[in-house]
Amino acid sequence: MENHKEKLISLIYEKAFRYSPEPVFKLVSGRMSNYYFNCKAVTLDPEGMYHIGNIICDMIEDRPVQGIGGLTLGADPIANAVAYTSFLRKKPVNAFVVRKSAKPHGTMQWIEGNVKAGDSVIVLDDVITTGKSTIEAIGRIREAGLRVVSVIALVDRQEGGYEAIREYLGDDTPVVSVVTREDVMKLYKPV
Repeated sequence: MENHKEKLISLIYEKAFRYSPEPVFKLVSGRMSNYYFNCKAVTLDPEGMYHIGNIICDMIEDRPVQGIGGLTLGADPIANAVAYTSFLRKKPVNAFVVRKSAKPHGTMQWIEGNVKAGDSVIVLDDVITTGKSTIEAIGRIREAGLRVVSVIALVDRQEGGYEAIREYLGDDTPVVSVVTREDVMKLYKPV
């Protein structure tokens, strides 16, 4: 059987990871960092989607959930890969999207997708640093009446985001990452 996680770590290292001895990468928080993850280069890649869909479907296989998604744009391709893979496995889970602002017309909703109040959902993010965008998504998801049963980050930069999300959730809801910064740094070879 193919080792999806090892392949995914390699893809992230090759396509999404950048490192500099000096902190030259500006993060969303405004802080400068030595390393940067642009996971869209992997989450929008066919091979990346294949591995992500299989890894996360394995992670959630026994979870009774109706939906999986998070704040657009980072979570969208991950949720789509999982939804597609879950259908192939005959255990379909709906993808959903949390908008960055409410839809300005029609129903003016924050959440798009085939989920409804009372459904159990898993919240996704591509990269967590401070946890701010994941927490924002969780807030909107809860406001829509959905039950958050787990949070999955594709990459945890290991900079306090995990702890901030745990504190915000305030319960035993699992928060897990598929890959950590440490996993990727093991492949780094200084030039």
